[in-house]
Amino acid sequence: MTVQLFGPDVLALADPLTDAYVEVFTAPPWDHRDPAATGKAFRERLETDTRRPGFRAALSLSPDGEVDGFVTGWTTQAPFPADRAYGKVTRLLGSARVDELLVGAFEIDELGVRAAARGRGLGRQLLSALTTSAAVPGGRAWLLTWDQAHETLAFYRRLGWREPKPLPKPLPGHDTDVIVFLSSSGPAASTASRA
Repeated sequence: MTVQLFGPDVLALADPLTDAYVEVFTAPPWDHRDPAATGKAFRERLETDTRRPGFRAALSLSPDGEVDGFVTGWTTQAPFPADRAYGKVTRLLGSARVDELLVGAFEIDELGVRAAARGRGLGRQLLSALTTSAAVPGGRAWLLTWDQAHETLAFYRRLGWREPKPLPKPLPGHDTDVIVFLSSSGPAASTASRA
């Protein structure tokens, strides 16, 4: 399995990348999602995300040009965003810890491997390729995922990614369904384990 790195030029592969994204993120546990709407939303986000500072992507392509696996990300800028799921992250960790642990770190946005390509270490290889090529000071990286994606949570834990301790009990109505992980390298990992 060969992994290729991309910047904004990944848009040349937007169609096969979107197909792979839809296959991964409309299968369990995300099978409640509509495939057409999921593909349209991802494609629109990809167009915008490629313009973010530090955007990078890593893809594994099959011999016929299909995307077997993918990972995308960028450097998290200040001020920390409030759109998408970012508000949930702030509710989970608090503004001060978000600024300390996440701002300036490389943010893994999407990681997926098609079912036919699983079980061969491709997810690990993609994640490693992107985080080592991102050139973020201190090697800091982070990501978030849905708390009901149990296999995904287990995957990151096996790789040594760590969950920073959340704030004490959130206010009523401020619960969150996301889990944040910090890479096992860089100073943020040791700070997170003590926090």
